[in-house]
Amino acid sequence: MVLDFSSKKKWIFIALAIVFIGIPMLIIAYEIIFSGEESVVISINTESVVDLVIVGAYMVVLSSFLVLSSVWFIKQIRSLINLKNEKMKVELVHLQSQVNPHFFFNVLNNLYGLVDKDQEKAKDMIINLSGMMRYSIYEGQMELVNLSEEIEYLKKFIQLNQSRYQKIIEVQFETEIEDEQKQVTPLLFIILLENAFKHGVEHLRKDAYVKMQIKSNMEQVVFSIENNFDPDEQSKQEGMGLKNLKRRLSLLYPERYNLAIEKTPSIYKATLTLSTQ
Repeated sequence: MVLDFSSKKKWIFIALAIVFIGIPMLIIAYEIIFSGEESVVISINTESVVDLVIVGAYMVVLSSFLVLSSVWFIKQIRSLINLKNEKMKVELVHLQSQVNPHFFFNVLNNLYGLVDKDQEKAKDMIINLSGMMRYSIYEGQMELVNLSEEIEYLKKFIQLNQSRYQKIIEVQFETEIEDEQKQVTPLLFIILLENAFKHGVEHLRKDAYVKMQIKSNMEQVVFSIENNFDPDEQSKQEGMGLKNLKRRLSLLYPERYNLAIEKTPSIYKATLTLSTQ
């Protein structure tokens, strides 16, 4: 019968365990049989070659047993860690795929109605949309991107939304960046920005605003956003986008982030702090 490598190791492990238990039992049986006593005290005669050989063999078996046990235990731990990492990667890919797909659908619907009315505006929107989709597909799948790239992505999103709505929207976007090459996980800030338009701007007929700020230094990146909203249109339940964001943050920045949310009857403010050390 041919055993694979893992099966051979398993049988070696079992054999060593049997020997490890069997040697003391054989010694005890031998002493009881030939001494005629009901109980025995086993002692080692250092001048006896037989005793030294038995003790040496036992120590070799014991050492081998301990080594194999340690190797098996370490491999089991590694397997569990690898399995956990694979599950986390699969979950992150799933969460990533949920980021702003409905926004792209909405823009495409707007483009359909705009093509015959204003072709130049439709062309500009298509160019911006193409850039955003390219970023989501390629850079969005990377572990880290430059902060400057995220800022450009947010600006494209703002431009597209201002083109979509037939109303005046006040948008302020301030940046205080020490190092634009600082890297962050892609497509985190966009969820908060999308919520500001979806749950705030979209339902207001006038005086809609979105105010954003990104600050970064050597230790952290801080993204804050504020928008007004119609109290009559607000849902009491937490949206999927925010749940998605919190889960991704817990996986990617465990104990290295803070998401603070403030809400008044007509104003919503969120501040996301990421530790980048």
